[in-house]
Amino acid sequence: MSEGNENKKYESFKIPDRKPEQDSGADKPRPKPNTQPISSLSDGMFYEIEYNSSPVPGVGKFVLKPQPQKIEEPEKDEIRELFGQMRDIARKHRSTYDFSRFFDRRVQNDNAIIFYQQGLFMKDFSDDFAGNTQFSQYFPYYQMMGYEQLRTYFTWRTQVRQGNVADTSLSYAFLYIYELLCNIGVIDPQDGLCKLMFFWKAFSEHNKSIDKYVLRWLKDYHIYYELPHSFKEFVEKNDLAEHYPKLAETDDNFDLFCSISKYNIKKSAFFTDETNKMISDCFAYVMDKIKRDFEAAGMNFDDALFRPTKKLVVWKPFKDALFYHWVKQPDRHVVLSKNEIYMYKNNEWKFSTIITTEKGRQFIGYVMKQMESVLRKVKKYRFKLTANTDMINEDTIRILTKAGLFIEKIVPAAVIEYHREATKTVVTVDHASLARIRQEALRTQESLIVEEQTQQKDADPIPVQFTAQNQNIFADATTDADEEPAPVSDTWENLKDILTENELRALDVVLQGDDIKAFADECGIMIEVLVDGINEKAMDYIGDNLMDEDFALYDDYKEPVSRMLTLERN
Repeated sequence: MSEGNENKKYESFKIPDRKPEQDSGADKPRPKPNTQPISSLSDGMFYEIEYNSSPVPGVGKFVLKPQPQKIEEPEKDEIRELFGQMRDIARKHRSTYDFSRFFDRRVQNDNAIIFYQQGLFMKDFSDDFAGNTQFSQYFPYYQMMGYEQLRTYFTWRTQVRQGNVADTSLSYAFLYIYELLCNIGVIDPQDGLCKLMFFWKAFSEHNKSIDKYVLRWLKDYHIYYELPHSFKEFVEKNDLAEHYPKLAETDDNFDLFCSISKYNIKKSAFFTDETNKMISDCFAYVMDKIKRDFEAAGMNFDDALFRPTKKLVVWKPFKDALFYHWVKQPDRHVVLSKNEIYMYKNNEWKFSTIITTEKGRQFIGYVMKQMESVLRKVKKYRFKLTANTDMINEDTIRILTKAGLFIEKIVPAAVIEYHREATKTVVTVDHASLARIRQEALRTQESLIVEEQTQQKDADPIPVQFTAQNQNIFADATTDADEEPAPVSDTWENLKDILTENELRALDVVLQGDDIKAFADECGIMIEVLVDGINEKAMDYIGDNLMDEDFALYDDYKEPVSRMLTLERN
């Protein structure tokens, strides 16, 4: 109260007397409630209660109808009960799926666990639902689906398992593929692969949207599951070579060696459509001879020339699929090609490329050039070619010489052997006579050798047993076998070379925390197209996407991308 009102006086006011009925009513005792039940309801019975109108507005009374009526029990729906049991699996996991976060890795992992367990629960279920309810959702699984959608899916799946692949919602198709990737409803991985191939070919007739995903997952399938055949054999058997152009296996590696060689034999005038097969076959023969000579000297040629990068990248099988890592595997490695190696250790998959050094490229370059030089002579080609050991690093020559390996003699001898066998009436090589052939070739090769270094003539080679330390004869001078690799591996260098200028700038924009959408608009490119282009190229080289659905770099790749961009600026 304000100071001005403190001295103000108020007139008194008399409180009116209470009415007698009010006073008397206050003293009346309250009536005791009737504890006797009006009526008892029998099991399975109920009474209808009607609200009867009264003359007094706003007042009514309840009337209990005298005749009880029996409640009709609903028909038992066993399928609905089964779906309920399936949904209980998710409830036990306390699943609270959020449709707006379907790209979140943690959400996907939780959903994948539930999907796998529910899939096993429903693996033998079949249905014949007459309805057809559509379904559209990213990363679909059973918990997202209503009663009629579940009936529609399982009825469609029943028909697929019987060989009738009808068109349906794309989300149903992906859900079935997820089941096959997890080996749900299959006998073993081989059976799962057969079912996946059958479904892919059949459903792609209706919708080709699954093609790019299935082609990627087919490779992952061969990495994750141990199958009785190699991925290369699978590709060749199913005429899929055009989808895997970078695949190069140990027994078919001419293109691989051409890609790393310092001498590009494919640009030679001697390399034509007519000589292509001869040159590639001869190279395979020569390399086989080199590998056997290396083995006799106590070292493995492939281990010396090729090695995985030391900085491995975490690899997730079946990316962009709802997949639960259910197989408990021993530590192992899968060499998919000379460019790809996948290693499983401590319950984690990692990916690496197999690279060679500058010394290795020089060595292969010399082998190819020397091989072509000898082939030109034996084929009486009008233009000669000179191959000199100066192409090989001096340290490599010194180590090979010490081991009794004279590459300038090994290559010509192998080429002569190949040509002699290839020009026979029977082309097949008699391995029992190879020793004699080699001895004969050694007596004739001197006329084909262009030059021999003086120090090599005078050397008295002493074969040595190679240790882990001196086996890496192709290690670059600046890189010790036990040292950490260069900050940017060949993998990231190759990725940098394949990315466009706009894609590199986009990565820099994201790395700096700037607005990539504004950058994409500035370049006149849809942001989705820009990011998809980056991710597809990254998938080819590092085996994973660089950017997530929010167009942000994954934390795992911020450092290597930064080093890659630094290299680009320099």
